[in-house]
Amino acid sequence: MIEQIPYLAVILIAGIGIATILLKKNLIKMIMGLAIIEGAANLFLVTLGYREGGIAPIFTSAPGKEMVLPTVQAMTLTNIVIGFATTALLLAFAIMIYRKYGSVETNNIRRLRE
Repeated sequence: MIEQIPYLAVILIAGIGIATILLKKNLIKMIMGLAIIEGAANLFLVTLGYREGGIAPIFTSAPGKEMVLPTVQAMTLTNIVIGFATTALLLAFAIMIYRKYGSVETNNIRRLRE
C-alpha cells in the first residue's frame, strides 16, 4: 500500500486541478488549474521512473546496481518547458482579453460578446 501513495497523490492533485478548471469562472484561476494538472503529470512521470535503490544514470562507470530510468526524467524536463510556454501563452491571452473586455470573468466576457 505504501508504494501506491505517489499514484494516489497524482490522482488527488489532478482532481484538484480539474475541479479548479471546471468550477472557477476566472480565467487566471483556470490557468492555475491547468498548471496544477501539469504538476500532477510531472509527478506521475517521476513516479514511473523511480527504482528502489537505483542510482542516478549520470555515471559512465556505474556499479552493478540498477539505475533509475533517464527517459522519464527527460520527458519531465520537456513537460516543464512545454508547460511554462503554454502557461505564458495563456496568460498573454488573458491579458489581451482583460484589455479588450475589462474583465477576466468568463460570465462577463460571454455577456459582452452578445
